Formats: sequence, structure tokens, C-alpha cells
Amino acid sequence: MGARQSLGLFVAPLNRSTGAGIVAISLALAVGQFVWGLAQPVCGAVAERFGSGKVLIAGALIMALGCVLSTLASGAPGLILSIGVLFATGAAAGSFSVLIGATARRLAPGKRAFASGLINAGGSLGQFLLAPISQLIIGAFGWVTAMYALGLAALATVPLARHLSRSPPAAGLSAARDEAASHQNPLTLGEQLQQAARDRSYWCLHAGFFTCGFHIAFLVTHLPGEVNLCALPASVAAGSLAIIGLANVAGSLVIGWLGGVYRMKLLLFCVYLSRALAIAIYLATPRTPLTFYVFAAALGFTWLSTVPPTAGLVGKLFGVRYLATLFGLTLLSHQIGAFFGAWLGGVALVRFGDYGWMWYADMTLALVAAFINLPIRELPVVRLAAAAPDLR
Repeated sequence: MGARQSLGLFVAPLNRSTGAGIVAISLALAVGQFVWGLAQPVCGAVAERFGSGKVLIAGALIMALGCVLSTLASGAPGLILSIGVLFATGAAAGSFSVLIGATARRLAPGKRAFASGLINAGGSLGQFLLAPISQLIIGAFGWVTAMYALGLAALATVPLARHLSRSPPAAGLSAARDEAASHQNPLTLGEQLQQAARDRSYWCLHAGFFTCGFHIAFLVTHLPGEVNLCALPASVAAGSLAIIGLANVAGSLVIGWLGGVYRMKLLLFCVYLSRALAIAIYLATPRTPLTFYVFAAALGFTWLSTVPPTAGLVGKLFGVRYLATLFGLTLLSHQIGAFFGAWLGGVALVRFGDYGWMWYADMTLALVAAFINLPIRELPVVRLAAAAPDLR
């Protein structure tokens, strides 16, 4: 996750090296956002069938290959293949749907929200560490060396995968069996997907996550460009990305903990609303390094803190048997939004010379996402279905 969230630092060096243009590079990164989301449910389903450890190892190898091939690309097609397809697919195999799905099956329901927050915090800590390191390597040795370093970081995760190749402990298996019995949910994956497709609350989660992806991808891809437009040094962009990652460690842990205390849909409402307010305040203040750092801290606290309550709500609605796949599908919606956020940011810069319209669109979508989460129902779908005949 740290490598993936640091790719925005490579936009300007890639443009100078390949001459592909900002729009073409933004398109490659946008394709990567979409592919990362598209691969999430696929990786989740494969992990449920063959084990999480194998998926993690395969993802590390694919991501490292994407890093190497990106240094050989000379135009948009090569960048789309290396960064947009291979790098993104490898990152997806080691991301939320696989890790949260594997962890949820090992824990009692009351511990899952905090565990999701802890996993999310790990990704943000990676961003905090790798963004400034990548910028330092780019400045000292060039972007090619920095990309090789990200490939090595991906390979370093291979030894960790064996811990998720083991069977869940007895306590985790017992909790999963008890929950399955309480949900009365012997459904196949296809039946579970059909049930989810008919559930309004599930689609509300998709809609909110679409918006989340839009502004996260816009910021992580084009924040360095915004800093450059303000005539500030590149170190401000790297520092801002690092602050976002560090702040989201705290935000993920706090929101994960609150998910076991308060209703998760209300947490999502507050997170999205706070993002809209943060953008409004940013637009009203002078563009100084301090402004970027404060904005990064405020936005970073909610950066990916939507993940624990969203995953928690999916687990509440449908149980954890197919959580990796069902949550992976919400991540696909997240990344469809991310595609447009990354791509349209580049289009806006070329057409208007700045990101003004993107900021207003970002703020509006955050407000819509806040209110679209309020109708979500926080009761298991199967239990409601079982109660329906009695009501009639």
C-alpha cells in the first residue's frame, strides 16, 4: 500500500523521461486505480478457494515485475501495462479484501472492526515511510532506481505471507461457526452475490465508496502537481503524502475502535462530512507549506478510515464467509471512482491550467457520500429475511 500510494511522486519524472504527457500518465495511473479495484474481488475469491498466503506471494511477484517493466516503458501503452495492470494487480493481491477477509475468519465479531483498522493503519504507515524515501531516491538517483526500490519492497513481503497460510486458530473457527449458525447462511457464493445485489444498504456502501475513491485518487495522484502550481518545492508534496499516511494510522485505529462502540453508518457520515469541510477550508486559505501540511493532517485522519466501518457493515449484513469477495466488490466501486479522480485531474489541469473544478467536484461528492450512508440498515440480511414470513 505504501508503494501504491507513492506513485504520484513519479508523474513529473515520468513525463520528463518518456515525454508521454501528463494526460497519458494520468490515464495509466487511472487504469491502475480501476484494475486495483477490479482485481480485489477476484483476489478475494481466489484466496477463499486456495488460501491467502498463495495470493499474497503471487501479488508480490507481479507487483515487482510491474516495477521493473515500468522502467523500460517509452510511452503510454507500456506505462498502462506495467503500472496500470501489473503493478496494480500485484498491489490488489496484498490489499484490503484479502487481508481483512483472512483476519475476520480468525476473530470474534466484536474484534473485527478494530482489526480492520489496524490493517488499514499498516498500509498508511507504509505510505508515511515510502513516500519520503521514494522522493529522496528520485532526487538522488533518479526515478528508475526509486521504482526498483519499490519492487524490492514488494518482494520483502513474501516471507510474511506464510503466517496467513496457516489454518485459523480454534477460537477463530468456533466464532465463525457460531456466526454462520446465527445467520443461518449456508449459501453458495453465487447465491450470496444475488442476495447482496438485491440489498439497498449494500448499494449505499458502494455509492459512498465510489466517492471515497474519487477524491483519494485525485489527491494521491495530483497533490504533487497542485504543490508545483503553487511554486512550492517537491519536498512539500512528499511531506504532505507522508503526513497523510501518518495521520491515517491514527484515524484508522480510532475509527476501528469506534466501530465497536458506535453505529458504523454514523461514523461513515462523519468521515465524509469532515472531508468536505477540510476541502472547503483548504480552498479558503493561502497556499503555503503549512497550509498543505495542516490540510494533509486533517484529510489524512479520514483518508482510508472508511475501510473499517465499510468492511464491518458488509460483515454485519452478510457474515464473513464471503467477506473477501463482497468487500472486494465495494472496493471495485471505490476504484471506479478512483479512475475518474486520477484521470479527470489530469484532464482538468491540461484544459483549465489548474485543479479548481476538481476541488469543487471533490467537495460536492463528499457531501453526497455523507448523506447516502444514513439509510443503511445495520442488521443481518438473512435474519431479516427469516423474520419476514412471521410479519406477514
